[in-house]
Amino acid sequence: MQKLNLPKYNFKLKNSENKVLIFDNLRKKYLVLTPEEWVRQHFVQYLIDEKRYPASLIALEKQLVINNRKKRTDVLIFNKNGTPEIIVECKAPSIKITQDTFDQIARYNLKLNAHYLIVTNGLQHYYCKMDFENETYIFLKDIPSYN
Repeated sequence: MQKLNLPKYNFKLKNSENKVLIFDNLRKKYLVLTPEEWVRQHFVQYLIDEKRYPASLIALEKQLVINNRKKRTDVLIFNKNGTPEIIVECKAPSIKITQDTFDQIARYNLKLNAHYLIVTNGLQHYYCKMDFENETYIFLKDIPSYN
């Protein structure tokens, strides 16, 4: 898999039926290792190890319904009260991050009202803080560490 612009982590990998699988520590199971999953696993590990977010507050592929259609957030981080705090949208490294990517995460946030949005393809990371009053987002250099 491609080297990412994130710290290197040691993941449990295995082969099964001609596919490489990666062990997801949060879901406690092996998943097919796609380029997007490679980014998701690295970014989640980054949030836990570097930014100190408790694993217990992180949900992966959380389902939500928008306009009667089922969607899934890649990573959703809750605060201590169980309210969505951060939404992370992961793309494969080969996928260019565009306005469409931001529109996608913004649609999710109309439902979730998280305070921060993150879009990453593992190579580029965009961090935004919501400005609900002006209905826009403010780009940040980094996401705050868990406090």
